[in-house]
Amino acid sequence: MVTGAGGMLGTDVVSELVRRRHEVYALARANLDITDPADVDAAVLEIAPDVVVNCAAWTDVDGAEKNEAAAMAVNDTGAGLLARAARDRGASILHISSDYVFDGEKRAPYVESDMPHALSAYGRSKQAGETSVSVANPRHWIVRTSWLFGTGGDNFVETMLRLAREQPEVLVVSDQVGCPTYTQHLAGALADLIEGRDYGIYHAAAQGSCSWFEFAQEIFDQTGTECRVMAATTEMLGRPAPRPRYSVLGSERPDPIVLPHWREGLRDYLRERARVAA
Repeated sequence: MVTGAGGMLGTDVVSELVRRRHEVYALARANLDITDPADVDAAVLEIAPDVVVNCAAWTDVDGAEKNEAAAMAVNDTGAGLLARAARDRGASILHISSDYVFDGEKRAPYVESDMPHALSAYGRSKQAGETSVSVANPRHWIVRTSWLFGTGGDNFVETMLRLAREQPEVLVVSDQVGCPTYTQHLAGALADLIEGRDYGIYHAAAQGSCSWFEFAQEIFDQTGTECRVMAATTEMLGRPAPRPRYSVLGSERPDPIVLPHWREGLRDYLRERARVAA
């Protein structure tokens, strides 16, 4: 049972699980309100899944600063409800979390045992969701990932290409560093988890790291787009939500999830983007 199945990651998770011949029940936001206990219990009771994959999330980082309660309702309360309902029916849960649970002060890749310390309302909601899921259901995988982009929704790549069509230069922050991660690559790793990995916390992000500024440059290089990228600081852009300056995810596990490099992820994304457009 996949929640948030209409979203960017959920779309690719459903496709990957179907490709592997799993029986998949894909529930988009219109099909299931994960913040409603009765809806959640009814869905899990009817479907009786072996695994619940929770891709449903409040993802508006800046919007969460203005409405933290709404972000908490989805990312914390809803996640906990799914975990509890799964537990009550003998199912496990795979829950998606974020690099934004960290404050970015470490200056070395964060590993699974590092203590979360979120800076933003969005980060706090994801951090709380991790706790709710782990307390409600011992049979859980919590997967922290980073800077997602995929063909199933709007993303940084599409924003850059749109801006390049409208103006000769773009202003992009150069002092935030992370791991841009292609959702198709992540979906494959999530399928591997539910097919046989131990429960617990996992970090799953693309190999390598870069700033948003460097990511924008690579997008234009790979697409042959003529647009100048201008570096900006976080303070210059004045976004409502604070962001971690360094949120690169690593792993201390003996069996770490290893995804392709972010540049390879971008190449694969652009190929799939062209295929979908055709």
